[in-house]
Parts: sequence; C-alpha cells; structure tokens
Amino acid sequence: MKLLLDVKENRQHRHCKMANRDKELEAEIYDKVVDLTEYAKRQRWWNGLFGKNSGPLAEKYSVATQLAIGGVSGWCAGYLFSKVGKLAATSVGGGLLLLQIANNSGYIQVDWKRVEKDVNKAKKQLKKGTDQARPELNTFVEKSTAFVKKNIVVTSGFAGGFLLGMVS
Repeated sequence: MKLLLDVKENRQHRHCKMANRDKELEAEIYDKVVDLTEYAKRQRWWNGLFGKNSGPLAEKYSVATQLAIGGVSGWCAGYLFSKVGKLAATSVGGGLLLLQIANNSGYIQVDWKRVEKDVNKAKKQLKKGTDQARPELNTFVEKSTAFVKKNIVVTSGFAGGFLLGMVS
C-alpha cells in the first residue's frame, strides 16, 4: 500500500515539475519574442516610410482590434459603394439609352452641334478649375498620406475589407 502511495506521489511530483517547466518555457519564449511593432518602429525603413509616431489608434488598440475595425468598416463601405455604384450606372445608362431611343424614334430632336459646343465649354472651365484647385488638392493628399502613415494597420484593414465588400 505504501509503495502505491509513493508511486502516486512520484507521479504528482513529476506532473508539477512538468507544469512548472512548461510555464518557465512559456515565460522564456514570451521574453524572447520581440514585439513586432516596437521592433519595426526602431527600424530605419519604418521611420522613413511611416514616421516615428504610428498614431493614436496604434497606442489605444491592439493590432487585431485595429484590423477588425478597419476590415468591418471597409467591408460596409465597399458593399454600399458597389450597390450605389450599380444603381447609378444603371440609372445613367438607362437614361442615355432612353434618350437615344427617343431621338431615333423622332420624339425628340437633339442639336448635336450645340451639345458639342457645350461640352467643349465645360472642358475649358474644368481645365481652369483644376489649375486653381491644385493647392487644395495637394494639402488634401498630404493630410491623407499623414493619416495613412499614422494608422497603417486600420487603413490596410479598411482596404482589404473594402475590396471584399465590393466583391460581395
């Protein structure tokens, strides 16, 4: 009977040793694993590409949370964009088709020379407008680039989600 108790105690002792060894190994691995975000922030290429501060979202939420937030919002935006885009394309295409049918049937007469003149006039106005809007556009692009650099994880999640939303 005593031999049986000694064997049980020996097993329990070995089990505790193995559990302690597993915990020590896990702690050692955890200590050796480098936090990738901190490692990347210390790299020259990261700082050159994304700047020294990776943004407020990176400080508040984990990478998984940022990807989830970006992915879900991107999917919603992509889904809505695809549905609204299809509706707009159908409306414009259908309207043009009906106008062409009505023109060919004789219900309406289109003065194509006047249409061409108005389109050329609109082109000239657009050309003038793009020259004036360049500084505003440049500041918008700079602000957008700064946002993307500060929130790269959320932005990449949004882009992936947007593409998935467009497909679904």
